[in-house]
Amino acid sequence: MTREPPGCRRVNSLMLYTFRSITSHRSFSRPERCATSSQDAFRAFHRDLDFVHKFMKPLLIGELAPEEPSQDHGKNSQITEDFRALRKTAEDMNLFKSNHLFFLLLLAHIIAMESIAWFTIFYFGNGWIPTVITAFVLATSQTQAGWLQHDYGHLSVYKKSTWNHFVHKFIIGHLKGASANWWNHRHFQHHAKPNIFHKDPDVNMLHVFVLGEWQPVEYGKKKLKYLPYNHQHEYFFLIGPPLLIPVYFQYQIIMTMITRRDWVDLAWAVSYYARFLLTYSPFYGILGAVLFLNFIRFLESHWFVWVTQMNHLVMEIDCEPYRDWFSSQLAATCNVEQSLFNDWFSGHLNFQIEHHLFPTMPRHNFHKVAPLVKSLCAKHGIKYQEKPLLRALQDIIRSLKKSGQLWLDAYLHK
Repeated sequence: MTREPPGCRRVNSLMLYTFRSITSHRSFSRPERCATSSQDAFRAFHRDLDFVHKFMKPLLIGELAPEEPSQDHGKNSQITEDFRALRKTAEDMNLFKSNHLFFLLLLAHIIAMESIAWFTIFYFGNGWIPTVITAFVLATSQTQAGWLQHDYGHLSVYKKSTWNHFVHKFIIGHLKGASANWWNHRHFQHHAKPNIFHKDPDVNMLHVFVLGEWQPVEYGKKKLKYLPYNHQHEYFFLIGPPLLIPVYFQYQIIMTMITRRDWVDLAWAVSYYARFLLTYSPFYGILGAVLFLNFIRFLESHWFVWVTQMNHLVMEIDCEPYRDWFSSQLAATCNVEQSLFNDWFSGHLNFQIEHHLFPTMPRHNFHKVAPLVKSLCAKHGIKYQEKPLLRALQDIIRSLKKSGQLWLDAYLHK
């Protein structure tokens, strides 16, 4: 990713949208008006507008005069109006109401896998075969816990945000050893501006990869060659899926909790590590348990990277185009065909389009709102991309190869 200007800091995009909704639109007197006459992103992230209005009202510094320039001038007002009507229809269909039993069963099957893993080692011993089997079981439970914490992090389970936040901390902290605040800060930036350079942290590749069509050409023109990007579709297998969680994320999470003095999240994470070491050090010793943990995360990282990148990496990745909410999400996301396996395997992120349009909608309702989204796309000539799972995974490599070739061409000839 290209370097940001000196002194430039990443701002939580959720708060950024909050300030824009205050300063860029006519009315802020009522929360419901804020939801319908300002940013759709703001409405997408908040379940209770009355509650958040209490915190936003003191931040009001004025309203943008009609003659003042606005970043909204290029947005399609008809698409915006139709999307808000679609959202109202989804609300009337109770698609934002969660099935608590669904999420309870998801948690139960995660705990069941954790129990099966321990029993396998307890009963069969710590030989290679039981160890490998147990590692795959735990990697599966960790991945599924990752999808489940995602639900609570988006406030899509309970009506009260407090309950969602508490369970979120329990799952991501005690069951996974990560930080809820780190995840929130990073993930909501991604949702607010998906695939936008300088705004979406998920496309900040630290010069390891070049993405999309604009960035590789820019790198090539400037003769930037941190790595041989024309081979990035090959070294992706070596440093992408294997290292993201056990190296990059693990280091970033721990450092974030310490530097920000996030002691609550740190305590939750410590409880996870303590539980894991108490459970498996009797079989492997302390060092062996640590190595076992990192092997599990190595396996989980492959699963996580392939699933999360099949919906975004292959889509448009560029600088800020200032589109309306609906169009910007469709440009940056695509779906994978529905099946019971695909739903479970991806945590329903095979419905990435619907998830990005309605982040607080429970995932078990995505398939119900999908036909309405397809209809709106057809009305406005917006491409709704949906593909088989295998093709979606293959497209990741094709996309990296294409971007690498664009870089090489620009590097040699421009």
